[in-house]
Amino acid sequence: MSDGSISLSKAVRSNLLSLQNTASLMSQTQERLATGNKVNSALDNPTNFFTASSLNSRASDMNALMDGMSNGIQTLEAADNGLSAITKNIESMQSTLRQARQDKTFQTESLDMSTLTGTAAAATNLTLSGGAFATGVTGKVALTKDDAAVPASLSGAVDAKSYADVAPTAATYLASTDTAGAAIGADIAAIQGTFDGTAHSFDLTFNGVTKTISTTTDTTDDADVATAADHVVSDLQSAINTAFGAGKVAVSTTSAGVLTLAEKHGTGSALTVEDGTSGAAADFGFTDGDTNTGAVDDAAVDKTFTIDDGTDTTTITLKSSDSATLDDAIKTINKQLADNGVTDVTAKKDADGKLTLVGGADGKNDVTVAGTDVADFFGTTLTDAGAEAGATQSYKTVDELVNSINNDDTLSSAVRASNDNGKLRIQNLSTQDLDIDGADSTGKVDGTSTGANSIGGNKIRSDFADQFNDLRDQLDKLSDDASFNGINLLRGDKLTITFNETGTSSIDIQAKDKAGAATSISSLNLGIDSLDAADLDSDDNIDKLLSGLSSALNTIRSQSSSFGSNLSSVQNRQDFTKNMVNTLQTGAANLTLADTNEEGANLLALQTRQQLSTTALSMASQSDQAVLRLF
Repeated sequence: MSDGSISLSKAVRSNLLSLQNTASLMSQTQERLATGNKVNSALDNPTNFFTASSLNSRASDMNALMDGMSNGIQTLEAADNGLSAITKNIESMQSTLRQARQDKTFQTESLDMSTLTGTAAAATNLTLSGGAFATGVTGKVALTKDDAAVPASLSGAVDAKSYADVAPTAATYLASTDTAGAAIGADIAAIQGTFDGTAHSFDLTFNGVTKTISTTTDTTDDADVATAADHVVSDLQSAINTAFGAGKVAVSTTSAGVLTLAEKHGTGSALTVEDGTSGAAADFGFTDGDTNTGAVDDAAVDKTFTIDDGTDTTTITLKSSDSATLDDAIKTINKQLADNGVTDVTAKKDADGKLTLVGGADGKNDVTVAGTDVADFFGTTLTDAGAEAGATQSYKTVDELVNSINNDDTLSSAVRASNDNGKLRIQNLSTQDLDIDGADSTGKVDGTSTGANSIGGNKIRSDFADQFNDLRDQLDKLSDDASFNGINLLRGDKLTITFNETGTSSIDIQAKDKAGAATSISSLNLGIDSLDAADLDSDDNIDKLLSGLSSALNTIRSQSSSFGSNLSSVQNRQDFTKNMVNTLQTGAANLTLADTNEEGANLLALQTRQQLSTTALSMASQSDQAVLRLF
């Protein structure tokens, strides 16, 4: 043929095409068997290919979240390990406190009372301090008993006129001079008439309080005020009233124009003025020298002081309406004492007309009076009036002392007394040393020795306090070490676990307190404080500490339960995610996977077809070769 092409017979061409198709199908079937997929590209089946790709992508994303869930589970297990260890640690602390409570090896001292014989001239005491007594608190053990009342008493000279309404007179005013001899009043008077816009000031001290008094001047002409002197005095009065309170200090001028100051209510407090320019100082006092002639003329200047009978204390308030005379004052005091439960003190007038505060007939307690107005009321410092004439005291027996100590609430909480073959046995109910004044270093009671005798503290209970503190320290260290992959739930860290590929489903895990606020597991937040040995003195206090540890254990158990619930949720979600990944992958496989049995059978059939096609092609070719036989 002119175009150089080869012409095939119809039979050959048909068999050749059939063989080519068979080869193509065999190639496709072999690929399916090799990959296991019947859809290997979008050309095979676009819908199934892209749907399977989407399912496989989601399964891959969810499978990646499984690592975060696994780490979250391990973090929760680490926190649970810490809580379990802390629980055991707190239980050890409880055991330590219970051992301390069971220990009763308190130290004792037997005091020899044989040296106290005959009649006592005055009350004699053993004074106990330290040990279980609070700082600054002492326990007094009266060694004597009353054969006649020997009350403690305080006395002071009281003048009835101190409480009358006596108005201050001109005699109480006194102009002051500075160290140079010039009148301070003259210096201040120089301000009068000087309207130059300059402010002037001086320091005024009243009742121990110092204030700076500033004057204001007028920059206009004198016609604007009545007189220059009146204007300045008015300014000063206003400034002083503002500084100290209205009506406390009187401001005036003498006929010579010298400014004077006076204390208005007669409390006896000196006024001191210091010139702001020269720095000189001088006192303002009372010319008659009587510090008690002032008037108690309104409620604002009531006299107050405290009276203590050794057990109870009350504040006494007096004013002119109920204390015009000494008898009135005594009635007022006694009524207020009775109304406020102070029963061991009585106010009365002695033979010299003085007010006397008399203690109770038991002679146990000292009477004390305190307050800033004591001197104003009594006119002088109170003095100890001593024992009443003819009063005598004898010493208590050991059994009487034991009874009085063990039945005294203050003493019995710190010591326990017993009779040790005629000696007074004192047991120190504390881990701290108990000091005894009134007994010498050999244990003989003399009522006078100071700092010579003491009883040691309970060393075993003291050691238990150290053990408790060591365990408390370990609690915090256990909490610090309960971390996984940098997250410690016991120290307040937040653990966030994501559950789906879009991030819309997650859980936040964190230790919370009862109010729902983030917290950490520590001795401080559990309310477990470090102990001093003295904290183990009292069984009642140990019981309170044990109760606190029980509350701490409940907190730990509650937190453990919360973490357990979180762990269950995460494990639940982990199992769900595993199943979802399997579902997604199975769905994708259903769309793309090939049936190997089917594809194997197809391949065998195609191979058979290929062989047949080859044979048919050969036979067709032989038919074309028949022409050769002519040659």
